[in-house]
Amino acid sequence: MSKASSSREPSEAGPGAGPDGSAAVDEYIGRFPANAQIALQQVRQRIHAVVPGAGEAIRYDMPTITVDGRSLIHFAGWKHHLSLYPVPDGVPDFEQDIAPFRSGRSTARFHYAQHPPAGLIERLVALQLEQRGRRDA
Repeated sequence: MSKASSSREPSEAGPGAGPDGSAAVDEYIGRFPANAQIALQQVRQRIHAVVPGAGEAIRYDMPTITVDGRSLIHFAGWKHHLSLYPVPDGVPDFEQDIAPFRSGRSTARFHYAQHPPAGLIERLVALQLEQRGRRDA
């Protein structure tokens, strides 16, 4: 199953819109086969482990983890893999670890059959949060 739409405009409309979009994210994940649902839920949980209390929404037709109402990380399910966007750059140790999973400048792609290495998603989220903080300062 691939994403239903390729819209590039943020959207808060629809089920789960507003401060708690977790119902919309549940619905999104529920559209995938069981193996994909497990992988998407694991990624979701790993992101929330780094950013407890973060919000959820559907933006750009994909689940989005938000902090202070602003997008931090998007994740999306596809037929054979899931992707995370954006992937931080400029950190040499991280670049080496994420390189096998890069698919484009700011996308990480993980096939459902392979599990992301322990700690990699957590590092990705922490670096994204850190880099966003520097941009906001």
